[in-house]
Amino acid sequence: MVGYPFYILDEIDSTNNYAMGQVNSGHVTSGTAWFTSNQTAGKGTRGKQWVARPGDIIALSVALQPAMLPLSRQFMLSMAVALGVHDFLTTYAGDETLIKWPNDIYWRDRKAVGILIENVLRGNMWHYAIIGVGINLNQGKFPDDLPNAVSLKQITGKNWDAATMAQELCRYLDARIRTLQLSALDTLLAEYKSKLFRWQQPGLYRKDGVVFQGIIRDVLPDGRLCLERDGEILQLGFGEVEFVLSK
Repeated sequence: MVGYPFYILDEIDSTNNYAMGQVNSGHVTSGTAWFTSNQTAGKGTRGKQWVARPGDIIALSVALQPAMLPLSRQFMLSMAVALGVHDFLTTYAGDETLIKWPNDIYWRDRKAVGILIENVLRGNMWHYAIIGVGINLNQGKFPDDLPNAVSLKQITGKNWDAATMAQELCRYLDARIRTLQLSALDTLLAEYKSKLFRWQQPGLYRKDGVVFQGIIRDVLPDGRLCLERDGEILQLGFGEVEFVLSK
């Protein structure tokens, strides 16, 4: 079960780094979660760092043995995690909460949550997934180089207890992960697409340094984004296209 046991770390460079070390030590059970609200060198996608003041964030990492899925279906886990975090944030932030492909969580056109899943392989076997979730919780403002960030405090006008919210997040993640099975792929994918940021709507994108207008038409089971550009459908993998957002 996700969140059992649940460890609170006073300060850590990265909960994902810590979780990875615990998994590699061989003394972890599936579902173990590590939380801090004081992360000094958080990890984001493509090597980006994620830093905030103590108490302003939820930094949560979960070690999961994804025995219900083969490695070829790892995007199913990504979708389930994104939907679980979406469920959680929607409870407080409302229906303007969306999933930005592949798995960031946005409120309107602002980023509220980042998700990073790192895999531990044994040969060609999917041994563990380290699920990292970083939530902007109590920030009142953000640096100028983060113009598209938003916190739950900014959305709701309230301060939140990070540890309590992190434990609740674990329950939402657990509910979604428990539904994972290969036969549920079509249903999962349909729900994921229905909650996508810019789904079937025109928007600006950047690929190979060129900005263009495109429309998200589909997401394939392996996670590739189908983006229409000038009547042509581009099938794009992670990191191959950038969303251009207003500031």
